[in-house]
Amino acid sequence: MPVAEDSAAMKNDADHLPELQQRELEQIQNVLMEEFAKAIGRATMPSRRNGKILKIILFGSYARSDWVDEPENGYQSDFDLLVVVNHEDLTDIAHYWYVAEDRILRDADIARPVNIIVHSLDEVNQALKRGEYFWVDIAREGIVLYELPCHPLATPMPLTPADAYAMAKAYFDEWLRKIESGLKLSKFAIDESESNDAAFLLHQTTERAYICFLLVRTLYFPRSHNIKFLRSLAEDHESRLIEAWPRERRIDRRRFQLLKRAYVEARYSTAYEIDLDELKAILADVRRLRDIVEQVSRERLDELGVAAGL
Repeated sequence: MPVAEDSAAMKNDADHLPELQQRELEQIQNVLMEEFAKAIGRATMPSRRNGKILKIILFGSYARSDWVDEPENGYQSDFDLLVVVNHEDLTDIAHYWYVAEDRILRDADIARPVNIIVHSLDEVNQALKRGEYFWVDIAREGIVLYELPCHPLATPMPLTPADAYAMAKAYFDEWLRKIESGLKLSKFAIDESESNDAAFLLHQTTERAYICFLLVRTLYFPRSHNIKFLRSLAEDHESRLIEAWPRERRIDRRRFQLLKRAYVEARYSTAYEIDLDELKAILADVRRLRDIVEQVSRERLDELGVAAGL
């Protein structure tokens, strides 16, 4: 995995990981590079034909060495990867990354879930200059698996405590309202026996809950409707969120999978089925998620308020 000299400030090897995980990361990198090369080879616009992957950075629990690997119990940390490209046009998942993600998902040699976020270098550096926590954490803790030389990350600039509090509080107020609205609409759909509508609305409410938490905690959320990905990112920052979705029993894992599928299938697939008992159980889980998100978010706001002298 080549690494150039201009990431000296970041860690640049994954030697702390077991050999198996190192091989998996190398395979993931190879797939990303291969499929991206094919995708830009079909492009017609100059900004896309000249597209480059500038960096691939491992972040999250595998970068920090606090991962969990208990797939038999339903608890397994994901690989979280940031792909940095040279133009914002190249961040379109459907055009450039869907095939790579699908290959990685189906690869029998990759034994754990993989989450990929894609941003341009300009986006990342602007966020670092704003001092957004998510990006500052990546710059501090991330491991560069691959990069081209001469494309450094910006030096992180810390937010003032007052600005950090104001941003997080505004996000919390906005998204908590959206969670409450989603719960009301979901309950109404369940009461009307509109099962597929209820499943989709519960998915959206779950997505809103994770967005609320991530914005309050990190001032960022990824452009993804994959609630398993959002759950993984959120739980990586706050282990109490795990309580919202039990994993030990097969029926609990099945319910979350039904909810995850609902974003597409509840709207477009005649084969999608979910009964009212399952919906009521999922509603209870989403309410529990809302309660935990509200609690930990208020705690975070209290911390930020104290730091700001409020």
